[in-house]
Amino acid sequence: MTSELTDDRTAVPDGPVGSRLDDWWGRVLSVGWRVAAWRWAGPLAVTLLAAVLRLVNLGHPHSLVFDETYYVKDGWSIVHLGYEGTWPGNPNDDSLPTTDERFASGETSLFTSAAEFIAHPPLGKYLIGLGMLLFGADNSFGWRFAVAVLGIATVFLTAVIARSLFRSTLVGTLAGFLLAVDGQAIVMSRVTLLDGILTFFVVLGFGALLLDRRWTSRRLDTWVARRAAAGKDTLWGPVLWWRPWLLAMGLALGLATATKWSGMYFLAFFAVYSVLSDMVLRRRAGIEFWSSSALLQQAPVSFLLTVPIAAATYLASWTGWFVSKGGWDRDWIASGGQRWTGILSWVPDSLQNWWHYQSEIYGFNIGLHTPHSYQANPLLWLLMQRPTSMYYVGTNAGQDGCAATRCGEAITGIANPFIWYAAVIATVALLVLWITRRKWEYGLVLMGIAAGYLPWLLYVNRTVFQFYTIAFEPFMVMALAAAIGLVLGSRNDPRPRRTRAVVWVGVYLGVVVLASAYWFPIWTGLQMPWDFIRSHYWLPSWL
Repeated sequence: MTSELTDDRTAVPDGPVGSRLDDWWGRVLSVGWRVAAWRWAGPLAVTLLAAVLRLVNLGHPHSLVFDETYYVKDGWSIVHLGYEGTWPGNPNDDSLPTTDERFASGETSLFTSAAEFIAHPPLGKYLIGLGMLLFGADNSFGWRFAVAVLGIATVFLTAVIARSLFRSTLVGTLAGFLLAVDGQAIVMSRVTLLDGILTFFVVLGFGALLLDRRWTSRRLDTWVARRAAAGKDTLWGPVLWWRPWLLAMGLALGLATATKWSGMYFLAFFAVYSVLSDMVLRRRAGIEFWSSSALLQQAPVSFLLTVPIAAATYLASWTGWFVSKGGWDRDWIASGGQRWTGILSWVPDSLQNWWHYQSEIYGFNIGLHTPHSYQANPLLWLLMQRPTSMYYVGTNAGQDGCAATRCGEAITGIANPFIWYAAVIATVALLVLWITRRKWEYGLVLMGIAAGYLPWLLYVNRTVFQFYTIAFEPFMVMALAAAIGLVLGSRNDPRPRRTRAVVWVGVYLGVVVLASAYWFPIWTGLQMPWDFIRSHYWLPSWL
């Protein structure tokens, strides 16, 4: 990637090159320490921006919005019981406060020790509960603190990973900036759902996969050079047992799966990619039997380095369920469940009970077809056909400071259209470029998008939502940042071409900023006149 304002190319055309911005930027980075500072200043700046957009007024609204009714209360009960307890139902009398209203008013100990069936693993709820332990269960800032912090960290990881992947601080900073100001990313960092937590661990695993690829490439080159110097053949490559970054990937994706089962899709895609990457790297290193070596020797070892640690991590996330006595299905066999027989009869009852619980979770998730007014068919996700409304409260003139005839507070997960649709176009462009140019960097980003999107096409009739796309949005903004880098070109491009590119990219980024400022009120629940709120729903299906 040669989009840095300080990059050089060997072939310099006749006449002036670069833009005036390049000239100024070259003077700024003429001192060595400034180059090193810029490598971190860009990612840290967009991370700070993300923190402001996510933490300021995070406690508003002080009410449980959308599925916070599940995850906030489950998070609070799980840190006390080790499993999710049962909360009382709402009263039949509409004049009485609901359970959510009582919880928000400070009655946070309404749960009982009776177990509740929960369709997601416990890790994300433990993290949510940790934030509540820090700030208090009656503090809506505390409800959302863990999700917000991990959303901010995801912006930082996205910027650093893109910088490393494309070897361009500018591209990395752009990727982080686009995620920092995007509406879906902001909403999913300010509303307590599991998907933002899942995304953090997925991006963490992606970074580990990138580091493993580079680590493996160096080890293979060293092995081939050493064999050649010793006069030995290189028919079969080495079996690399010590691959710390592959272990880290398995751990990160185990944590992702322990948050939401869709983390397993990323584990499967990333693991397969590591095998295919091994094949390519062994071929480039000069190993004659590169495919057989990767598939027959290294692949089984790579499996052992990723899947067991991911499985152990997932199992460990259920520790609270195992050490307690009251979790759902904890006494399934004692209550009449059928104990395993034959060669599995030795398995402890606790593990058999746990496995039955997992089968129930699987059955629930596969069979979830309950209609929902904001469900979104995965076939239409890339078109952003049905964003999710998380919260809306309407007010009339004079109520709560409403100065218009009608006002409202809305939280809707509409991505910045100028980021989202541009990222979709950039993804298609990178696919074409990967096919034609075979740049592995493009393939790696596309694999991240595919891991988060393609498996859901198997469940087009299931009740799913647009906000599930947050799990692969970081890879989409990486694709968009890479495309912007290609548009910018190099500082050694002819001055007219380079100047036009800088101007057009500047105009585009300006539009992105203005659009984010325009949509920000309906990403954060700020009270606005109804006509202003209505103007944000560009498509009828958005409302």
